[in-house]
Amino acid sequence: MKEQLQALQTEALEKVTQASSRKELQDVRVAYLGKKGPITEVLRGMGKLSKEERPVIGELANTVRGAIAEAINHKQAVIEAAELEKQLAAETIDVTLPGRPVPTGGAHLLTTIVEEIEDLFIGMGFEVKEGPEVETDYFNFEALNLPKEHPARDMQDSFYITEEILMRTHTSPVQARTMTAIKDKRPVKMICPGKVYRRDTDDATHSHQFTQIEGLLVDKNVRMSDLKGVLDHFAKQMFGEDREIRLRPSFFPFTEPSVEMDISCKVCNGKGCSVCKKTGWIEILGAGMVHPRVLEMAGYDPTEYSGFAFGMGPERIAMLKYGVDDIRHFYTNDIRFLKQYHKQ
Repeated sequence: MKEQLQALQTEALEKVTQASSRKELQDVRVAYLGKKGPITEVLRGMGKLSKEERPVIGELANTVRGAIAEAINHKQAVIEAAELEKQLAAETIDVTLPGRPVPTGGAHLLTTIVEEIEDLFIGMGFEVKEGPEVETDYFNFEALNLPKEHPARDMQDSFYITEEILMRTHTSPVQARTMTAIKDKRPVKMICPGKVYRRDTDDATHSHQFTQIEGLLVDKNVRMSDLKGVLDHFAKQMFGEDREIRLRPSFFPFTEPSVEMDISCKVCNGKGCSVCKKTGWIEILGAGMVHPRVLEMAGYDPTEYSGFAFGMGPERIAMLKYGVDDIRHFYTNDIRFLKQYHKQ
């Protein structure tokens, strides 16, 4: 049995020397040191030995097992080192090469315009307010002097969820909510940007979902001249100091009097061209003095307070400022369009 163990050791060590991969080495380990290996078989036969031989053979078996295991571990370390060296040689990186530029994203053009408008009005002392896009009929219409069956509701074909819940058709409900929530009825000076929804056919100038920014100022002794001054400053800051504005009479149920604001065409400088349809002016927003009924429904005394409101579409502002000819460009995620307005 002693000769058998010594022969197994010699045979195993030779195979360890010949192994060239971790798999071959593992096969040697299983073959000689596994539960079904020859060394284990030798140990199982020790019961047939005399008491004097058992400790000698047991010690020798453990020595052989240890020698084989040590040889396998040493050879495995050699193989792993060689594999690592080979991998490092194959994956060598020249750190002196210039790096590949990683393209970065940027704010969407509409986001940029909205933030620019917000900064402009914050600079004039306005606060930015937000409200729910799923709105009640009361705040979307009735609190803005549009009772049920009012014919002006047809101007805003709506997405109703129930008879009393709808997707808001403008951001004016935020104004009504803000005024209603103020218990001491102090002055209000705010703008409210956000998405709005109307049942409309999508084309170059219309969309069923778009963005609005509405403004509101309520205080004592607010006049139409205050509204004109704010809008004139806005136009000059947004489109250039040489822009002129004009206010034309119009109608909105929640303002009285109501006006449409035009700016002088920057393409022809008011002389008339195809962009302004030969008029020299381009309409950009609607505005007016807050209707006394709207103030009253929000809890303000219309004999003591007055105010003005205005509403604009950032899409239209962006189209005029940057010469975009189709509103759908803002929503189709065409990277060729978007990257033109990516500010580094």
